[in-house]
Amino acid sequence: MADSMSGRAVRRLLQCLAVLAVPVHLLIAATAYGAGSADGSVTYCADPDWAPYETITADGRHQGIAADLLALVSERSGLALSPLPTRDWEDSLAAVRDGRCRFLSFLNRTPKREEWLAFTEPLFVDPNVLVTRESHDFIADLAGLGGETMVLPKGTSTEERVRRDFPDLRIVVVDSEAEAFAMVSHGKADMTLRSLTVAVFTIKTAGWFNLKVAGHLPGYENLLRIGVRRDEPELLAALDRGVRTISAAERTAIANRHVAIQVQSPLDPWTLAKLLAIPAAVILTSLFWIVKLMRVNERLRVQSRTDVLTGLANRSHLNDVCRAEMERAARYGRPFSIILIDLDHFKQVNDRYGHVFGDRVLIEFAALARQALRGTDTVGRWGGEEFLILCPEAGPEAAFALAERLRRTIRGYDFSNGHRQTGSFGVAGVRDGDSMDRLLIRADNALYRAKDEGRDRVVLDSDDSDGGGGEGDGRPGRAFSRTACPAD
Repeated sequence: MADSMSGRAVRRLLQCLAVLAVPVHLLIAATAYGAGSADGSVTYCADPDWAPYETITADGRHQGIAADLLALVSERSGLALSPLPTRDWEDSLAAVRDGRCRFLSFLNRTPKREEWLAFTEPLFVDPNVLVTRESHDFIADLAGLGGETMVLPKGTSTEERVRRDFPDLRIVVVDSEAEAFAMVSHGKADMTLRSLTVAVFTIKTAGWFNLKVAGHLPGYENLLRIGVRRDEPELLAALDRGVRTISAAERTAIANRHVAIQVQSPLDPWTLAKLLAIPAAVILTSLFWIVKLMRVNERLRVQSRTDVLTGLANRSHLNDVCRAEMERAARYGRPFSIILIDLDHFKQVNDRYGHVFGDRVLIEFAALARQALRGTDTVGRWGGEEFLILCPEAGPEAAFALAERLRRTIRGYDFSNGHRQTGSFGVAGVRDGDSMDRLLIRADNALYRAKDEGRDRVVLDSDDSDGGGGEGDGRPGRAFSRTACPAD
C-alpha cells in the first residue's frame, strides 16, 4: 500500500515538472541576453535612412526589409530586440563601438569591420548594379572607364572596395542615397553603384525616370548580415541560429512587400497608369538586353582569357594578372613571385609520338598544375610547352617550395601510354622598383640555368637566394638555389 502511494506521488511530481517545462533555448536566451535596455531587451542600431532596407521613424520604430527579417530572428531565437534611434549611419557605427548598441542590424562584411565586429550568415543577398543616365552606354568593363565620376554614400563597404579595385575612377562621396541618385540624374556624376533593390525602389518612388541600370559588377553582391560586437560571442550564436531558420521564400516575400511603387499624384489612375507604363517598359527592356549582353560579354571575356587547348589562362590574361599583382605588391609592400616552367625535351615527344599525343601531355600537365597550386595562384600557358605560375603573397622561398612540389609531382606521374615527363623550373621574386619585363627576364634566366645544369630541377634567381654561393661565382645560394635531379 505504501509503495503504491509512493509511486502515485512520484508520477504526480513528474507531471508537474512537465507542465512547468519551458523551451530551454528560450530560457537561456532570456537569461543570457536580457541585459541591454530598461525593459531587458537587446539594444541594436540600424541605418536610419536606407529605404527600402531600413529606416527609423520619428517615434523610434524600425521599418523596412531588415526590420521584418530581424523580427523573424527575434521570434525564432527567443531574443527581445529594441532599436536605438541614431542621427545617421555614422552615429550608428559609433554607438556600437562605444557600447550603446550591441549589434548592427544590416550591413556588408568588410576586412575593416571584421576588426571589431563578428558577423552572422547572410540575412539578405542583393546584387549591386551600375545606375547611369539614359544617354550613357552600357557598361561591360568598369576598369575601362578611367576618369569618369562615381558618386557613393559615405561610409559604405562599396566605397572601400571601389577605391581599391578601380583606382582610376573619381569617387565623390555624399551623405545619402537620394543625393547620389540626384547627382547622376542632374549630370553632376556619371554613375552610382547601388544595390538592385535600392536602385529600383529609388528610381520608381523618386521619379528619376531619366536613369537606367547600365550594368553590374560580378562579385560585388551585397551579402547583408547582422554585425555583432566581438565581445558578444553568445549573442552572435543566438542571432545566427535565428538567421538560419529563415527560408528563401520568406526573404523573397518580405522584399516584395517593400519594393513596390507608391506614388501620390493628383492625376487620375488611368493617366497615371499610362505614364508609368512607358518607364516600366523601358526598364524591363533594358534589363532584358543587359542580361543578354552580359551573358555574351562573359562568354567573350572567358574566351579572350583562356588557352583553348589546356583551359588555363592564356598569355594575354597572364600579362594582365601579373601587372595587377606587381602593382598591388608595390603599393602595399607585399611579396610576389613567379615560376616559369618548360617541359623537358618536349619537341622529341611531338616528333616521336605525334602532336595529338603531345597535346594530351599538355592537357594532363595543366590538370596536375591546377591541383598542386594554392587557390590564390594563377597558372597559364606562356607559349608552346612553357607555362607561367603567378604566386601573390609568396616570397621566393615559398615559390621555390611550390615549384619543387610540382616538379616531383610531374616526375612521378604516369602520362598517357606510360610516358614519363619532367620539367625545368625558374623562380624569381619581385624586388623594389622591378618592372614586369625585368622580373620575367630573371625567371627566364633561372629556367635556362636549370636546363643547362641537366633539366628536371628548380633554380631560384641567384639574387633572391640567401647566401651559399661562392662570392662572385654567379651561382645561387645553397639553401634555395636549385634541386638536384634525384637518382633513378
